[in-house]
Amino acid sequence: MVEKSDVRVVRCGGSKINLRPPIISTDSRFVLCASGDSVKVYSTRTEEWLHSLQGHTNQVTGIALNPANHLQVYSCSADGTVKLWDFIDGILIKTFIIGYRLFAIYVSEKHDGISLFTNILPENSDKCFQLVAVHLPKSAEQEVEAKELSAVSSRISPNPSCTAFGREGQYIAFARHLQLNVYFFRKQKTYSFSLKATDKKGAKNAFTCIACHPADDCIATGHEDGKIRLWRNFIHTKEYTYSTQHWHHNAVNTLCFTPEGTNLLSGGIESVLVQWQYGAGNRKEFLPRLGGSILHVSTSSDGQLFCTSHSDNKITVIESSFKVCGVIQGLVKGDAVFTDLMIDPRSKALVLNGKPGHLQFYSLLRDKHLYNLDIVQQEYIYEAGLDQFEVVKAAFDIKGYWLATVEERGQKSSDLEFVLKLWAYDERTQSFVLNTTITAAHTDRIISMCFSSSEETTMLVTTAEDGQFKAWCQGADDQSFWSCDFVGSYHNLTPTNCSFSADSSLLAVSFQEVITIWSPDTWELLTTLCQPPGVVRDLCFGQLSCSKYLIATTTRNLLCCWNLLTCALEWSTSVEVSKLQPDPLSENVAAFSYQSKHTDLFVFKPNEPRPLFTHKNVCSEKIHRAVFVPREELLNNCDESSQWLNRSQLYFLTQNMDLLTFSTATEEDRMLSSSKRLVIDDSIAVTPFYLLLGKHRQQQQKLNTPSHPALLHTPAHVLPAASVLCSMFVSSLLISNTGVREMESSEQEMNSEKEEEHSEEEMEACDSQQELRAQGSVDEVTPKLSKAQERELKRVRKTDFSWMAGLIDSKP
Repeated sequence: MVEKSDVRVVRCGGSKINLRPPIISTDSRFVLCASGDSVKVYSTRTEEWLHSLQGHTNQVTGIALNPANHLQVYSCSADGTVKLWDFIDGILIKTFIIGYRLFAIYVSEKHDGISLFTNILPENSDKCFQLVAVHLPKSAEQEVEAKELSAVSSRISPNPSCTAFGREGQYIAFARHLQLNVYFFRKQKTYSFSLKATDKKGAKNAFTCIACHPADDCIATGHEDGKIRLWRNFIHTKEYTYSTQHWHHNAVNTLCFTPEGTNLLSGGIESVLVQWQYGAGNRKEFLPRLGGSILHVSTSSDGQLFCTSHSDNKITVIESSFKVCGVIQGLVKGDAVFTDLMIDPRSKALVLNGKPGHLQFYSLLRDKHLYNLDIVQQEYIYEAGLDQFEVVKAAFDIKGYWLATVEERGQKSSDLEFVLKLWAYDERTQSFVLNTTITAAHTDRIISMCFSSSEETTMLVTTAEDGQFKAWCQGADDQSFWSCDFVGSYHNLTPTNCSFSADSSLLAVSFQEVITIWSPDTWELLTTLCQPPGVVRDLCFGQLSCSKYLIATTTRNLLCCWNLLTCALEWSTSVEVSKLQPDPLSENVAAFSYQSKHTDLFVFKPNEPRPLFTHKNVCSEKIHRAVFVPREELLNNCDESSQWLNRSQLYFLTQNMDLLTFSTATEEDRMLSSSKRLVIDDSIAVTPFYLLLGKHRQQQQKLNTPSHPALLHTPAHVLPAASVLCSMFVSSLLISNTGVREMESSEQEMNSEKEEEHSEEEMEACDSQQELRAQGSVDEVTPKLSKAQERELKRVRKTDFSWMAGLIDSKP
C-alpha cells in the first residue's frame, strides 16, 4: 500500500462567493469577494476571474479596502490572521497574527492609524462573539504579531450584517436579537434600545441587519417581518425616535447607504433590489428578477456601481441607473445536490443541480459557470415551504447525445409526482432539446438509472420502489421517441442499484441483499450473487483488464468483489464506504470511507485486495458525490504515489458544498513553470528599438557601468529635434547587421567564437553551392552592385553613430 507523498487535497474552485459582501475597487474596475480560503478578483467589465489572493489556511471571513491605499485590501480568516494584499498584482504585503478565529472585519477611514474591528469567538464559548479593536503595528517584517487588543463589546450577534460603523467613524452600531446598541468612541459609552418581540399586529421585530448613514446621525435597521426602521436622536436614551418603512414581505437580509447618503438599498428573499430615497418618505425604485435571494448589497466609493450577492452563489453588478451590467456566477449552491456529479462527454463540463429546476454546466478548467439547462420548465416561486418540482436524477450516455432526467415534487408528502424526460443534443443550437416525456414511467419513486456503455446501441435502465426495473430504447429513427423495451423484477424485492459492464454485455441489478446478472440481448437472468449480508448500497463493474469483476458496498459496512467468470466472491473487507467511484479510463476504483468524524480515501484495483494508494483525513465530512474527470494530457514523470492520477483527476463535493480535488507535485510544478515569465534570448527576433537601447544597456551591464536610457527619461526640451532623431534612426535601419562596426572591442572578443562557427557553416554552404553550380542546378544568388551603389554603401559604413552612445549616456 502506497501512503500519500506528493499528493494533497486542494480546493479547485466552486467555493462560495456570497459568504460576505463583495467590495468594489475605487476605480470601479474590480470586484473582490471572499471565496473559500482565498480572495477572488473579478473584472467588472468582462466578468472574468482575473486571479486569486491565496495565503490563508482556512476560510476567509471578511475583506475590506485599506483606507490609506486604494490599491490594497485587508482580509481576515478563521486561521487567526489578517493579511494585507496588493490586489492588482496579487502580492501578499504583510501578515498580522491575531491568534483568534476571526469572523468579520470592519475598517474606519477616520480613525487614527489603522484599526480593525473583528468578531472573535473565544475557544471556551459557542455562542458569544466579541467585538475587538485591533491596532496593527508598523514593522518591516513579513509576519507581525498584533497584540494590542481592546474589547468594544462582549455580546455581539454572529451575523456580521448586524454591525456597522456610524458617521465618520464616530460610533459603531451593533444589534442582537431585540436590542440595538450604539457605542461612541470618544465617550467610550454604549447606549441601548430594545424592542418587543411582537407588536400589536404580531409582527416579528428581531434585528436582521444594520446600515449607518455616512453623513447624518441615522441608523437603518432591518427586521424579520420585512420592516425597515430609521433611528434618530439615539444619543439620548429616552428621546430617541424611529420611523418605519415597509415593502418586503419577509426578512430584510441586507441594507446599504449610497456614499452620498441620498439613497438606501435593501434586499431580501424576493430577489428584488429596492432603492429608497432618503428623506422622501416611501419613494422607492425596484429592480426585480435578479435570481436567488439577495444576501448582501455593496456600493462603489463613487456610487456609480452596486453589487448584490445572491443565495445561488452569484454576484450581480448594477449601474446606478438600475441597469444590470454584469453577472458573476459561481458554482450554484442550492439546498442540496440530488444528482451525482457528472461530466458532459462533449463539453467536459461538470454537471449537477443548479438553481431550482435546472442543471448547471460548470467549467472545471476555468472555474466558471457556463450555462443552466431548464429541466422543469416552470417558474420557480421563492417562498418558504412551497412544494415545487426539483431535479433528483440525471445521466448522460457515453457519447453525450442523450441526457435522462427525473424530476420530483412532494418528496416529503404522500402526493408524490415524478416525470422521466429524455433530452437529445441539438447540433444547431448546441444545447439539449426535450425529446420524450414519460409521466408514468413507474408507479413509485425512481431510485437509480444508468445508460448502457455501448456506442452502437443506446439503452436506459431505471429502477424504482415499485419493485421493477425497466429498459428504455429509442426507435430506429434518431428523431423518434423512447419507449419501454423490457420490465424485470425479482421475488417482489425492491431494486436499489443498476450498472452496465464495460462492453454492455451484462446488466447488474441489486435487489436489496441480492445482486442479479442479466443479458440485455435476451433479457435472460444469468445468475444471482447473494453472499454479503446487508442491503447493497453501491454497485459498479471493473474497467479494462478488470472488467470481469463486480464491486459492491453494503449497509453492513462491507466492500465485496466478485469474479463473474467463476461467480464466486473474490475478496471482501469490513469498511464503511460512503462513495464508490470507478475510473472509466483505468482499472482504479476510489472508495471514500467515513469513520471517526473524518473521511479517508482508498484507491484499489479489483484484482488486488490491498489498496494502491491511501489518503487519511481527506476532510471532516462524509463524501457522497465524486467523479473522475479525464485529463487532456497525461501526467508524465509522476512517482508511484500518483500513478493512479495520470489518466484522470478525482473531484469530490463536501456537504458544505466545497469542490475539492487531488493535486500532485508534478502537476503543480508544471503549472508553476508555465506561469513564469518568458525570457527573450538572442535567438528571438528583436525590434530596432531593442537594438538601439537594449543592446547598449546590456553592454553597460557587462562593464558594470550605470545605464541611463535618456530617450525615455530626459525631458523633451533637452533632447535634439525629433526630425534629427527620426532621420538618423531611419538611416540606421538601412545598415545591414554584417556591415555595422562593433562599438566595443570587448564585444568582438565575446562574439569571436560565434563568428568562427558561422564562418565554418558558411564555408560548408559555399562548398556545397559551388558543387551544385558546377552541376548547373543552382543560379547565382548574390547580385552585382553598380559603382554608384558601391560608393553609397562605403559612405554609409563610414558614418559615425557615436553621438547616439553619448546621447544615451547623458544625464538630464
